[in-house]
Amino acid sequence: MKTQLLELQKYLSNNNYDIAYISDPTDINYFTGFYSDPVERILALMVFPDKDPFIFDPALEVGSVKKAGWDKNVFGYLDNEDGWSMLADEIMKVAGQPKNWATEKDNLTVQKFEIIKQHFPDAEFPGNLSRYMENARLIKTPEEIENLKAAGREADFAFSVGFDAIQEGRTEQDVVAEIEYAMMKKGAMHMSFDTIVQAGANAANPHGGPEKNLLKKNELVLFDLGTVHNGYISDASRTIAFGKPDDKALDIYKVDLEAQYAAMDAAKPGITAAELDKVARDIIEKAGYGEYFIHRLGHGMGTSEHEFPSIMAGNDMVLKPGMCFSIEPGIYIPDVAGVRIEDCVYLTEDGNEPFTHTSKELKYID
Repeated sequence: MKTQLLELQKYLSNNNYDIAYISDPTDINYFTGFYSDPVERILALMVFPDKDPFIFDPALEVGSVKKAGWDKNVFGYLDNEDGWSMLADEIMKVAGQPKNWATEKDNLTVQKFEIIKQHFPDAEFPGNLSRYMENARLIKTPEEIENLKAAGREADFAFSVGFDAIQEGRTEQDVVAEIEYAMMKKGAMHMSFDTIVQAGANAANPHGGPEKNLLKKNELVLFDLGTVHNGYISDASRTIAFGKPDDKALDIYKVDLEAQYAAMDAAKPGITAAELDKVARDIIEKAGYGEYFIHRLGHGMGTSEHEFPSIMAGNDMVLKPGMCFSIEPGIYIPDVAGVRIEDCVYLTEDGNEPFTHTSKELKYID
């Protein structure tokens, strides 16, 4: 079994939990190497402290589970079958009537909870695997780092495609289409999130997306993108100049770049998440743009684009080698412009290394 599963079994045993019910597809992928979004169907990884785990999923996915390298039991069910009763039967064959359950409380729906209670009326739910998973995924292994590096190289290629696609007469959505088509041709079949290309004032909406805006000369264009490589993601942002933006837009870029460089220099073991956030925020506030930096400096990343920890004020967690997170200060002035510059990094023994290497000096495209 994977080391991650052995560690989970040890955790269950040490805390007197009889069973772990895992249903978050990202967590299942972390433990097994198999990823699928079951939509309305049942997908579950059942783990026990001293017995082999098993996967329960739709019959149409059983072959994919085995292909992913899972060598323990996998049980499938047909759409016309009572999957929950079948899952309960398989649990009882292994563990009888388990009482103390560990579940991902951030992911367990009321409906699933009530169904489990119907089949296991004496079940109690003291264990919260959501907090366990945050810490289990916090420090990346060398193998995980290599996968993240590969995803970063793919993101760098995506930036080059996107920059080359900038021209008058195209829309933000046209540029996104160019990027994603090129990535598929390269063999990167999945982006880690919906690719973002925003030009001019549209970029001042940090959680907006590409629209049918025609690209115009003399505006900044923001890119935020990433790919999935062997289940591990990249996430990076760059902002470039199409033509010659005005002095205000250029000043916003200059300040944001200074903040990003300063935070990159400061990111090393021993600093807290809050202190690192403050490094970038102080620079932006001193320049008079503090009210326009409206999100945390960064977030953890790995098998998903938002993991533990949050690099933000109030988080006094001391950062350690092997942690991976984004450094992405942003300045967003409504009806003017938006700038975000982002790299994800991993902490080394005395500093950090980024996963993406596309230049951050302002690139001008005529």
